Amino acid sequence: MRYPTTLSRLLVAVSVCAALGLAAGCSKQVGSAAASTTASAAAQGGSPASASKLGDLSQFRRIAADVSAVVARGDLPGGKARIKDLEVAWDEAEAGLKPRAADDWHVLDKAIDRALEALRTDHPKQSDCTAAITDLLHTFDRLAGKVS
Repeated sequence: MRYPTTLSRLLVAVSVCAALGLAAGCSKQVGSAAASTTASAAAQGGSPASASKLGDLSQFRRIAADVSAVVARGDLPGGKARIKDLEVAWDEAEAGLKPRAADDWHVLDKAIDRALEALRTDHPKQSDCTAAITDLLHTFDRLAGKVS
């Protein structure tokens, strides 16, 4: 009568695999580039940014910081190109982030939209782009609890 025991063990193993697969599916990856960025920060001894209600936003903030550095150099076309990466990553992550804290998601989404608009206008101004990116970085930090 080993058949029922073997069958029940197989059923338990399949159930555990299915549960783990579902749990892993709930953590939406933003993309392989974001995963490698997070992994490289961990490898360098850096800890991820404080988590907001939305979760770890450090990969998005890193892109915004890159945009800020490019804009600070006066390279507005470069900033416009780099902020596209933020827009794509943010849009891909929406389904996983927005349900966690819809109000916070909308606040950050609006800040991203303002930065996109500043860089994408027909004749972008350095001061407007800098102000929008500074506001965006401040929004990331506020939602992560780093500033009030």
